[in-house]
Amino acid sequence: MFGEVLTAMVTPFKEDLSVDYDRAQELASYLIDNGSDGIVVTGTTGESPTLSDDEKVNLYQAVKEAVEGKGSVIAGTGYNCTRESIQLTKRAENVGVDGCMLVTPYYNKPPQKGLYNHFKTIAESTSLPTILYNVPSRTARNLEADTVIALSEVPNIVGVKEAGGNFEQVAKIINKTPENFLLYSGDDAITYPILALGGDGVISVASHIAGREIKKMVSFYKSGNVKDSLGIHMRLLPFFKSLFLTTNPIMVKAGVKLMGIEVGELRPPMVSATEEQVLKLKKAMDELGLL
Repeated sequence: MFGEVLTAMVTPFKEDLSVDYDRAQELASYLIDNGSDGIVVTGTTGESPTLSDDEKVNLYQAVKEAVEGKGSVIAGTGYNCTRESIQLTKRAENVGVDGCMLVTPYYNKPPQKGLYNHFKTIAESTSLPTILYNVPSRTARNLEADTVIALSEVPNIVGVKEAGGNFEQVAKIINKTPENFLLYSGDDAITYPILALGGDGVISVASHIAGREIKKMVSFYKSGNVKDSLGIHMRLLPFFKSLFLTTNPIMVKAGVKLMGIEVGELRPPMVSATEEQVLKLKKAMDELGLL
């Protein structure tokens, strides 16, 4: 539906930290031309907590225009408030995006019944295909397998991005949901194991820099060339680790800049990578011939 490799795109900023929509279009086009089947806009990697709703909607519009007909556009419209998620999702639908992604509500930590009601209510407010996003390291709440399985019965909830690192949970979701229900890795370092369990692809950070290699890894695995797919995974693993030396998206913005693509600084409270962190990232990229 959306492709195998989707990039959770960073948000480019100008010197005054206003959103650089022209750069966003250039970056989105670059990503589609270099291994990505689609773009996730205003996810955590896109610094969504620091963006206003108007900025988000303008980004959806800009990226949609840039990749029209070449790749899918998924709008990150999740909040920890059901009402606000509905409002933003409807605005994204009006822009014409291809789907939306809803993160597990953070900080208020609803129980599983609350999570079920939250996602079901949002999905029923839109005709957009909807991807759930489980990332307990950021939200302090795991979206449990049984809840995902129940939500897979909602017609337009079509998949989940799993970044919990619990392979037993991943296997249960794949085994107990409909065959066409999508499961994406939400962590580059575990994409290969998730493919081995029957996953569909990855919503990637590293694909900003190594998109073609990641696309090969996924395509090789799905075509039965498991050996070469594993080889790419093992080669890329140190690079994946270097992208998470500190909080995402600090390192990926540094990496994109090392490639000569200007995306600006990060909005507070985020900070730029240290010189030592950049040197470690550069070493990992050099060793893979990415510079």
